[in-house]
Amino acid sequence: MRGEALRGHLDLLLLAAVRARPAHGYAIIENLRLRSGGNLNLPEGTVYPALHRLERAGLLKSRWSEASGRRRRTYEVTERGLTELRAQEQDWREFSRAVEGVLEGST
Repeated sequence: MRGEALRGHLDLLLLAAVRARPAHGYAIIENLRLRSGGNLNLPEGTVYPALHRLERAGLLKSRWSEASGRRRRTYEVTERGLTELRAQEQDWREFSRAVEGVLEGST
């Protein structure tokens, strides 16, 4: 999938990937890759800055944990993040229906 196709949708994807349970960055990347059938293979250099930005915006919160002797940051969606996720999901569905209508030639 081309990178420009993600423009404007990365926040939605990251919030959705963390909605079910807290996860560290690599697990989020893997979750997106697996759930998209390998179509969303996002680089760390794209995901981590976005996670930090979402945390600064109050949509995610994080905590440090240790696993196998390594420290890692685990992210979780906040209540504000869930509200934003619902709004973005609605916007995406409306946009998707509109594009489908154009592609199918319906009105």
